[in-house]
Formats: sequence, C-alpha cells, structure tokens
Amino acid sequence: MERSSNDFDYMFKLLILGDSGVGKSCILLRFVDISFAPNHIATIGIDYKIKVINVNGSRVKLQIWDTAGQDRFRTITKTYYAGAMGIVLCYDCTSQESFNNVKNWVDQIYQHANQHVALVLIGNKSDMEDIVVPPEEGERLARELGISFFPTSAKSGNNITEVFDHLAKEILDKKLYEIIGNVANVRVQNNKQKKKKGCCNKG
Repeated sequence: MERSSNDFDYMFKLLILGDSGVGKSCILLRFVDISFAPNHIATIGIDYKIKVINVNGSRVKLQIWDTAGQDRFRTITKTYYAGAMGIVLCYDCTSQESFNNVKNWVDQIYQHANQHVALVLIGNKSDMEDIVVPPEEGERLARELGISFFPTSAKSGNNITEVFDHLAKEILDKKLYEIIGNVANVRVQNNKQKKKKGCCNKG
C-alpha cells in the first residue's frame, strides 16, 4: 500500500540558490517530477515542491524552495532563509560568471541563513560540450568552503537524486532539525498526530 506524503518522520526545508539560468527550476523538476523542460520559464520570486524520500530507514519530507536568481529578487528571497536546514548552491558549468558569483551567494548564506545549515555545491549542465568550468574547479572551491561537490545534469538526471539524498542524510546525521529549530522542521512521531482509531470524526 502506497504511503501518502503526509506520512513522514521528519520535514526538512531546503533552498536551491544560484544565478538566474543555472538550471535551478530544472533541477527541482527533475528530482521531484522526474522530467525535464529545456524551455522552462525563469522563476518569479519563489516556488516550491514537495517530495518524500527514505533516509536511513526514516521517511523524510523535503520542502524544496526554488528561488529566483535575478538581482532584483534577492531581497525577496532573504526572508526564506529562515528555518532552512539545507541549501543546494548551484552554478552553470558553461558560465564562468555564475561560478564566479558562488562566493557572493556564500556571503548571502553566511549573512542570512542559520550558521549550522548544511550546504552542498553543484555544477549543473555538466553534460554540455561547451563547458568552461571543469569539475576540478568546482571540487577545489568546495574544498575551500568545506562542503561537498557534485557535477550534475538536470537533462540526464546525473547526480540529481544523489545531491538531495546527501543533503538530507547530512541534516539527519548531524541532527540539524533539532539545532536549527522545531517550528519549520517538525519531528513527527509515528502517526501520533493522526486521528485515533475509534474516534468519531465527521468528515
């Protein structure tokens, strides 16, 4: 019997950050809906999707927020750092500028996110022929930041699931759901919040 998205043990709020055009929406679409839209319209403000995954035997509900990368929306996205336990920081392997801007995004994260937030760096569009930022550069930067790095492709799906699995496992292993807060990230105790059997509920 298939379990619903309301049946979970933990809920983690994640953000996908990066410049406009690096493929944030396509990454989210590939992970949640297992599809790819090459002509996806740029995100205006904020959008999010939900997916429940299994991590170390626990059902984890991921609430993944896709943010607009344009400069004029960065002030809007600042408010969405609150309660975020994990961040996917993305650049485009075919865009040197988006890679150079990673450190600017890191500064934003340090300024607005919780100091314990889990962070992973990904170089998207790694399947393209016109790559200008080789994976070695991404790995070097990730080492400097003390975080993990994944070359990804929203088109082929390469490493997309692995990124979110890795982030969720890090949050769970380090118990960041307890450290960062218990409001946005709730520990649900095995159906205790569900209606009890034999209770008369109209519905």
